[in-house]
Amino acid sequence: MPDQSNQYEEIYNRYVAEHHPSTTEIVENDGQERIVAVRKNDDGDIIAVRTDKGRDLDYVSALQEAKSGHLAHVDVFHKYGRDILRSEPDGIRENNLDNLPEF
Repeated sequence: MPDQSNQYEEIYNRYVAEHHPSTTEIVENDGQERIVAVRKNDDGDIIAVRTDKGRDLDYVSALQEAKSGHLAHVDVFHKYGRDILRSEPDGIRENNLDNLPEF
């Protein structure tokens, strides 16, 4: 069987190029708040977030805001029988929720 790794990489690169956010899509996020800091419990779980507008949101409120589209660059997904807030996978470690400063 011929080596298909180049074909896989070509398909993936084409996918990324076709689905890369345009400047217009990035500008549309400007109306959304961004999470700039987090509060963690003793186990290291995020229990609250602070937005760039200075609002402090408990975890449940942050989930609701994210589901409503009011928070930029985060996703909500269902795992372990509950909703979980996470950073969009953009390849930038510094903006991952776990790497943000604590308040």
